[in-house]
Amino acid sequence: MHLVENNRQYLSDFIRLNEAWISQHFAIEEVDRALAANPGKIIDNGGTIFCLLDGETVVGVCALFNEGNGVFELARMAVDAAHQGKGYGDTLIKACLTKLNDIGAQRVYLVSNTKLQAAIALYKKHGFVTISEGPHPVYTRANISMERILR
Repeated sequence: MHLVENNRQYLSDFIRLNEAWISQHFAIEEVDRALAANPGKIIDNGGTIFCLLDGETVVGVCALFNEGNGVFELARMAVDAAHQGKGYGDTLIKACLTKLNDIGAQRVYLVSNTKLQAAIALYKKHGFVTISEGPHPVYTRANISMERILR
């Protein structure tokens, strides 16, 4: 396994894994279609896309969206169904937190859904705390927001 950052060669895999994960649990929304049309904008806006590879096959992905002023959103984490339960989500979060530390970020937040109990437990393990629950203004599927203060 090896991790790559911002390699545009894997943008289609980033979208593929995200759409597979979303479709498994929820429905693709307009915001998802907009990102799929131009995933490189994450990188162009100062964010990072992480891809975890097994050889040349992307088995896990996540992103840090740069919100400005030292604030980032950890988003779009997905692991291929055949590779779940192997600790790859943990690897991806650790990579995100290391990157955030390296660049001096102030805060990272995420949105999720409380029915994704394994994901929520993983976020809590890495120091994220719930800041709100209830409907989200952008994602119909989201009902929890969590954050971790970094500095």
